[in-house]
Amino acid sequence: MAQADDSDDGMDEFMEKFKTQKYKNAFTESNWEEEFDKVPMFMKSAPEQIDPVKHPELACIQSIIHDDDRPPEEQAKSLKDEGNEYFKEKNYKKAIVAYTAGLKKNCSDSDLNAILYTNRAATHFHLGNMRSALNDATAAKKLKPDHIKAIIRGAQCCMELRNYAVALQWCDEGLRILPTEKKLQELRATADKQKRAADRDARKAKAKEKKERNERAVLLAAIKERGIRLLKPEQPQRRGSDSEDDGADVSAAAMAELHLDGLSTQEATGAQVYLDEQGVLHWPVLFLYPEYRQTDFISAFCENSSFIDHLVVMFGEELPPWDTDRKYYPQNLQLFFEDHEKGHVYEVDLEKSLLSILQHPGCSVKAGTPSFIVLVKESPFCKQFLSGKKVQRLK
Repeated sequence: MAQADDSDDGMDEFMEKFKTQKYKNAFTESNWEEEFDKVPMFMKSAPEQIDPVKHPELACIQSIIHDDDRPPEEQAKSLKDEGNEYFKEKNYKKAIVAYTAGLKKNCSDSDLNAILYTNRAATHFHLGNMRSALNDATAAKKLKPDHIKAIIRGAQCCMELRNYAVALQWCDEGLRILPTEKKLQELRATADKQKRAADRDARKAKAKEKKERNERAVLLAAIKERGIRLLKPEQPQRRGSDSEDDGADVSAAAMAELHLDGLSTQEATGAQVYLDEQGVLHWPVLFLYPEYRQTDFISAFCENSSFIDHLVVMFGEELPPWDTDRKYYPQNLQLFFEDHEKGHVYEVDLEKSLLSILQHPGCSVKAGTPSFIVLVKESPFCKQFLSGKKVQRLK
């Protein structure tokens, strides 16, 4: 509001001054017809010879009408000047239009065309169009190899595009032409520093990738050695006449699924199967409670631990809030896993280790996460859930 008041006060002051001081260039009763006749819109007839000093407006209109009659070099220069004015006003889009129109004149002055390309490169640069700016700087340098401004702009574009090696090439080329150019010296120092950092980061990333690849190979070998079958989540493994022999054969593609689906993804849970320093596998394990549509997730279930060890902790002193009937005590529970191919259901001995269950021919690990169904023994829901299913107890 204060700014608006200041503006209003300034206008009032101007109007008061306007009332007391006569406008010096105003038409008079004696010369208004003569003055009006100088305005192109009100001229009764145009003069045979147009003097730009006496008739600047008419000269401007004439130059526009007969612009195509001028040599291409003059037209391109006018458009370059027009683009420069737009550039100074930060009206970059109109500046690009003007420079482009100048280049379309196809004049024979290679230096002028190089300037048009360089200026358009600068405009694209300010708009963030780095690829277009680099293309224009390259075109300018091709027309005028010693054009330092084009070389500086090309180096700047490469820096913005993080192509430090090419930026160094631009700087070195410019410094061969003008070794004392401070801007190129500064750009080269920065490009060299950034390139060294980028190369270092690339080496670290490559070493990390190699390490992870080796760790993955060791992990895969450990799983294969144990005879544990992996299934891709979208494609259950097919079994032929020699399925028992093929069960331990896990492809690299299947291994890649160990961290790519649902609760097995590292992004979702931060957990995936890993091999510790003692060569023991630790699995992310999912427990399903279909009666209440609930789940539990153990991020690192040691393969040598038994199921009862975990159930005692999970259903020990404090039962889950969804167990409204207070019946999920360890001694009341039964654990099952499904054979995804045959549709059989196997009851798990709670005293068994995770490894012994995963090694069973009917057990498979889908998406890197073993999953087990937890039911209350002899409950109505348990009987209903298992009805119609072929249940087998593991020996």
